[in-house]
Amino acid sequence: MMDRQAELKSHLETVMTRIQTACAQVGRAASDVTCLAVSKTKPIEDIDCLRAAGQTAFGENYVQEAVEKITTLADPSLSWHFIGAIQSNKTQLIAQHFDWVHTVDRAKIARRLQDARTGAPLNVLIQVNIDQSASKAGVLPDALPALVNEVLQCSNLRLRGLMSIPDPVDETALKQAHRDLKVLFEQTKTRLSSSESFDTLSMGMTHDLEWAIAEGSTLVRIGTALFGKREPKEAT
Repeated sequence: MMDRQAELKSHLETVMTRIQTACAQVGRAASDVTCLAVSKTKPIEDIDCLRAAGQTAFGENYVQEAVEKITTLADPSLSWHFIGAIQSNKTQLIAQHFDWVHTVDRAKIARRLQDARTGAPLNVLIQVNIDQSASKAGVLPDALPALVNEVLQCSNLRLRGLMSIPDPVDETALKQAHRDLKVLFEQTKTRLSSSESFDTLSMGMTHDLEWAIAEGSTLVRIGTALFGKREPKEAT
């Protein structure tokens, strides 16, 4: 039976092949797309296996669980991304320990991260509720320009791009959601013509990474295809 390290290495190779193939089909370089390993609820041992296989970017949803992993591994070569819902009382820990935050969707959270961050600016993505689903977090598309302006006023934050998690209704709807976010990304980038750091479009997961890459994603968030199915866990 394949041991866990070999299993995870094989999974990573499969995912990277999917990314490379998807990029080749639309004339993009595979190096343009980052694979973010969604390691929430997974043990440090699994992260260590993927680290040994060359994976360096990890995404976490649960703050206290993530902080334990970050401080235990204490590896400056790893990049830690917070991709969960942001509770106001957790902004200090997020600002202190993470390199990226994908889920900024209101000015209050941006200001709290700004006040808590020290050292290098925190890389920030604005989460957009691209399909305007009542069950989804994220700023509505019409309110995006105002939130962009708010984030730009925060010197301890660096606005890097946009993120979305559209409802997986069907292939047509998902492709349209990705296409719509790409349009917003390009519109925002045009407004920020002097900002070279606005370069990240985070969309696509295990089930739709090919469609997301075809529509311009530069970062795909992969959990199940790397680690296998996870058990539900209460937020901490």
